[in-house]
Amino acid sequence: MRSRLLMTAEYPLIDGIPVFPIFGSDPAGGYHTQGDVLVSHTSDGVPLDTLWDTLRDLLSIWRERQDALLSLLAFDTTDVAEAVPQSLSHFQFEEASEFGEPKAHQGGDSLILGYGFSDYDLATRYTWKYLRDATARQIEFDMNAALEADQRLRTAKVLGRLFSPAQRITPEGNPEFGLWNGADSIAPIEYLGKTFASDHNHYLVSGAAAIDSGDVEDSIGLITEHGYGTTQGSRILVFASQMLCDQIASWRKGEESRSGGPVAKFDFIPSSDAPAYLSTEFIVGQTPPAEYNNLKVMGSYGHALIVPHILVPNGYLLTVATSGRNSPQNVVGIRHHSNPAYRGLRQIPGKGQYPLIDSYFQRSFGVGVRHRGAAVVTQVKASGSYETPAISV
Repeated sequence: MRSRLLMTAEYPLIDGIPVFPIFGSDPAGGYHTQGDVLVSHTSDGVPLDTLWDTLRDLLSIWRERQDALLSLLAFDTTDVAEAVPQSLSHFQFEEASEFGEPKAHQGGDSLILGYGFSDYDLATRYTWKYLRDATARQIEFDMNAALEADQRLRTAKVLGRLFSPAQRITPEGNPEFGLWNGADSIAPIEYLGKTFASDHNHYLVSGAAAIDSGDVEDSIGLITEHGYGTTQGSRILVFASQMLCDQIASWRKGEESRSGGPVAKFDFIPSSDAPAYLSTEFIVGQTPPAEYNNLKVMGSYGHALIVPHILVPNGYLLTVATSGRNSPQNVVGIRHHSNPAYRGLRQIPGKGQYPLIDSYFQRSFGVGVRHRGAAVVTQVKASGSYETPAISV
């Protein structure tokens, strides 16, 4: 059957269906065309350059906050995998004899901890007429948006690895682990003489519909019993949504942390820039800092800093021992390519400069948990098993 081509006043019709033009900046992607170039002011008189500057500043702040979180949770590495001792062989000296030789000793078993690895890319495309008429701020906004997308990608992968107990396989065939999950029949290495069972688990369910002090205290205890968060320069941080942090702020030593729940062992202490308040009590000890590594601190509970963060799924608590920015003692390793030329975010020009101009952004990396006992994830719910949340970044 042959289609009939007709014309309306504006668009052609094929079998009565209008055929509209294709715009390069539609949600499906494509080229920025001359028609996408914006005028100089909005209808209410606001200069477009002002709007572009505002968007740029917002993206910059967003990237800084994500980078601050990422640097405390992770460290950079080029290793494909690491062999981590799983048992201690207690070497012992013997009393020497004149002719005898001492017995030989060997190290204990090791666990291979792998780091995943994948390649990612993103493109921007323009026509030569768009670039001729667009302002520099419009082009810069696309560049900033690409940088922000790169930051979101890396943050999502790190958080996704922390919140998921599922074991994965790296491209080289090595196991990639989350935290201790009690399901892989692997027991943590002993620490200061304390041994652990193979069902040792760092993915917890609170056992109540509301958070209580026992959830935070148990999480801290699970971390410190492995030696994390106890050395100089190391700090325990509790990340949660603002709603859960507000509940933590109500805890007082010697009082129930929720109705019918456990009694709090510590007072919540507001940080140094908390709003002014009236109190008949006074603080003994150091007031928590207003910020830690550019992250806003709400206060402290015991030895842990309470840090509200929008990227932590609501209903979940992430307790972490960190040793500072990009410390190899942090929980997650971010694997980069062994060739320095393929590390970081790469900007790659397209094939030509006329009439279509392409630009590509490319990142190659992967993640894996290196210190399986340095963090605990708690899901706040009354019963059931732990459920991996969707990470929205």
